Amino acid sequence: MMIGKKKKRPFVSAIIVAAGNASRMDGIDKQLVEISGMPVVIRSVLAFEHSNKVDEIIVVTKKESIPELNRQVREFFANKVKFIVAGGKTRQESVFCGVNCVDDRCEYVAIHDGARPLVLTGAVDACIDDAVEHGCALLGVKVKETIKAVDEERFVEKTIDRENLFIAQTPQIFEIALYRRAMEHADSTGADYTDDCQLVESIGQKVYVSRGHYNNIKITTPDDISYAQALLEQMEDRI
Repeated sequence: MMIGKKKKRPFVSAIIVAAGNASRMDGIDKQLVEISGMPVVIRSVLAFEHSNKVDEIIVVTKKESIPELNRQVREFFANKVKFIVAGGKTRQESVFCGVNCVDDRCEYVAIHDGARPLVLTGAVDACIDDAVEHGCALLGVKVKETIKAVDEERFVEKTIDRENLFIAQTPQIFEIALYRRAMEHADSTGADYTDDCQLVESIGQKVYVSRGHYNNIKITTPDDISYAQALLEQMEDRI
């Protein structure tokens, strides 16, 4: 037996999902809007580009956005981007398009919303480590606010204990064989999920919650753009 032999690092493929229709963005393509001179989706890509634990990146976007994203990937030296592919009609279909493009060596797949440009590379790395230990993991943060359950007339029925409540973020990272089993199950049942953890939970898999950070917001409305800009400036001031 060899003593002290270093365990081989698993091959990790990152899928950046940027194929949404941005229905709440007043016609603005949130993936291409710039924050401090860099497009939102490129900021998301670079968080994985800079990780020593990520081997390749696949970007899933709208068909008409592929030429522009190709140009931006070259401009910002995102050298790990292997493919930029068109997504499907739903988020789940878009993720599946990305998964079908991963390298044959892929052991873990990290799925991230392109509209979360402030994710930290350190958080990505920690989530990968947790996924390797537990089979799958997602970034999450504890709920801060008091949560109320209401009835159909909007009267409070009860106050929910927030001690064990977490806000799900991305990336969400899975052992690739596990994720493919969940894909097959969804295909066979006709289920369509907007959350990848929910997809694997549907086949009975538990998902570990890795420590996220509150700045890892998802840009959903125009107001979020200015908020993300302010958060980025705060983050840069601390460096």
